[in-house]
Amino acid sequence: MSINVTDASFETDVLKSDKPVVVDFWASWCGPCRQVSPILDKIADEHSDKITLAKIDVDANPQIAQQYGITSIPAIFVFKDGELAKTTIGAKPKPVLERELAEFL
Repeated sequence: MSINVTDASFETDVLKSDKPVVVDFWASWCGPCRQVSPILDKIADEHSDKITLAKIDVDANPQIAQQYGITSIPAIFVFKDGELAKTTIGAKPKPVLERELAEFL
């Protein structure tokens, strides 16, 4: 399960979360974003007790994208205890994403 996050809800939904939040920066026109989205959904479903998946449409929410310097999407950032803990850019297969996110799963 994922939550849709906006510029307005980012602080509450992501930075103040009590568990790590995997943030998927995406856009509707981005092919690789559409490829990676169901993979992230599956990982989040399998590990819902440990992580939250948040999705941010960079076109609808440019403030947060700009704040974190998003220039390439999909960009997957992990926030833990209100701090940016990990970043990965680009669509990757599930085993690769699971390896990259392993410390949070």
